[in-house]
Amino acid sequence: MSSPALQLYTDSSPNGFKASIALEELGVAYQLHHVRIDQGEHRSPAFLQLNPHGRIPALVDTARDVTLFESAAILLYLGETDERLLPRSHHGRWETITWLIFHAASVGPVLGQRVHFEHFSKERYLPAIERYRELGDAALATLDQRLNGRDWLAGGQYSIADIANFAWLHVAEVIDMDFSHHRHLHAWYQRVAQRPAVQRGIRIPEPATGP
Repeated sequence: MSSPALQLYTDSSPNGFKASIALEELGVAYQLHHVRIDQGEHRSPAFLQLNPHGRIPALVDTARDVTLFESAAILLYLGETDERLLPRSHHGRWETITWLIFHAASVGPVLGQRVHFEHFSKERYLPAIERYRELGDAALATLDQRLNGRDWLAGGQYSIADIANFAWLHVAEVIDMDFSHHRHLHAWYQRVAQRPAVQRGIRIPEPATGP
């Protein structure tokens, strides 16, 4: 039996979960390659051929001879294949892309730094902790405001914008970062978390755990 055209290289992380959730939502065949970051496999020569920056996820589409890295690029690529994840209307498409880019610029990087300084840094540098708490809460407040009166972030439907933002909020919950005071955002998070494809995606290649 031949291998699926889509080859996913990933580990258990917010960025990795974006790709696995999207693939599970689409229900397409793909082959999983577990890149174990804790064993340095993301710095191996073979993986650096896929992503010279040495970060997961990477997606190879052998049928189209396309190699992608950066989770937002992977989501856009997969969204192009199916309007269930990226609306085809001009307004819906660009609204979705806008909130995807908001995640890439203002949610992922900020929450990533907050997680590092609060939970993984060997030294507790309080100015950095307070700075990223402030920036993170501002980004979550923006998402909360956006979701007031809406089920989904953009385009009037569940999309790659929801997947991208959910992945970081999922890890925030895993490490007990409370965001329940953002009630619209919290309700949205619970809606997304109940989706069967999301539940499968956050277990690939294995569930995330707290520090």
